[in-house]
Amino acid sequence: MASWNRVTPYGEIVVSGLRGRWMGNRGCIHRGREIVRPWNGKRWIICALEFKGWVAPKWAPGRWTALFFTDEALAFSAGHRPCALCRRAAYERYRDALGLDGADAIDARLHAERLDGRRKRVHALPWRELPAGTFADLDGTPHVVLHDRLRRWSAQTGYDAERGRPARGDARVLTPPASIEVIRSGYDLQVG
Repeated sequence: MASWNRVTPYGEIVVSGLRGRWMGNRGCIHRGREIVRPWNGKRWIICALEFKGWVAPKWAPGRWTALFFTDEALAFSAGHRPCALCRRAAYERYRDALGLDGADAIDARLHAERLDGRRKRVHALPWRELPAGTFADLDGTPHVVLHDRLRRWSAQTGYDAERGRPARGDARVLTPPASIEVIRSGYDLQVG
């Protein structure tokens, strides 16, 4: 049965039958099996589904809410970053690419870049400057950039139709600039 704990490239939490390849959290944001707020704090992380044999409890009262992402590119787009515990090497690559000192500094920067009040912050950047793995909104639908192509994403089907990448103009970028900077530094981002 699909649960209300899947995240879209816009950072929204939805019901979807898609399998999550990564787990993450934004603090305790549920009551029972209902999401009651979009986040609780600035620490939005991406975790491994399992760490040293431990699997996080789901919907535990008073515990952080387990959220799921279809891939790491989507998690970056939503505004999350690698966990410093279960994904230590990825976290260190992310931190070092930004030149920031610790999780609090990273989380403060990401929080400012991912939200415009309580809504998703969208950034304008030239299409030609977007690295593969970046998400952009095209005609009201999220698309991941794949070098010279774009692939549409939906909560019902995941990735589906491809189209050519625009050669000119600005994109409505969903991925926060900090994560784009990390991708450009050579971070090995899992897409699809």
